[in-house]
Amino acid sequence: MPLIYIAEDDQGIRELILYTLQVSDFEAKGFETGTALLEAVKDRRPDLVLLDIMMPEQDGLMILQKLRQNPETADLPVIMETARTAESDTVTGLDLGADDYLSKPFGMAEMMSRIRALLRRVNRHTKDNRETGGILEFEGLRLDLTAHEVTAGDQRVNLTRKEYDLLKVLTRSPRKVFSRDELLMKVWDTDFAGGTRTVDVHVNTLRGKLKEAGRGIETVRGAGYRFNPEALERSDRSQEETVDVSAGNSPEAAAEREDKP
Repeated sequence: MPLIYIAEDDQGIRELILYTLQVSDFEAKGFETGTALLEAVKDRRPDLVLLDIMMPEQDGLMILQKLRQNPETADLPVIMETARTAESDTVTGLDLGADDYLSKPFGMAEMMSRIRALLRRVNRHTKDNRETGGILEFEGLRLDLTAHEVTAGDQRVNLTRKEYDLLKVLTRSPRKVFSRDELLMKVWDTDFAGGTRTVDVHVNTLRGKLKEAGRGIETVRGAGYRFNPEALERSDRSQEETVDVSAGNSPEAAAEREDKP
């Protein structure tokens, strides 16, 4: 029985959500604040979190950010709910790593549909990793598809589920150019118009986390993004040349040695 946590400060809405989930064969627990939810997650990790944006103490976006920064909860499925209708709030939530969103007022049927759909995607993602296990390895970058681990250089890289999925899509098809809309559908399973900015934000974050290996993710102007292994090889050769020069192996140093008797 899947366990769902709900952080919602409106008691009436919280109780309605809890009742709907429980009669739908889900285990559910509700919390008035995001702080209380974070404490509960430490004791027992849920299968999914329904997170309201407008809450006292810490708003939902702050809670989401903390969940994504913690390696133990970085891939925890999260659906944001908010009374705000501005597109910027939805985009901000997606940028921070939300998997889906519900705009208030929403019906219980829509909520259950989105929860079930997200859980199916997560289960499919886990199954795909098991069935298509193996290693994707490039110069300075390694993806273990079975262990869900990424190594850049000799350092393990902690990625959120969306960052990992994005990297996997790109590296599984080297040199293929993906439009932002394609990546939005493949990684976020949505065609939300404002979501293309989310793709850009995740690409930039991914590059930063991968450091030197991030050079392999190239922007193709007017088209989208691609993963280019040759960019990593060029980067590696450049580093080797830098080391040779610093070690006194530059052409000038060689000429100086030849002039000596």
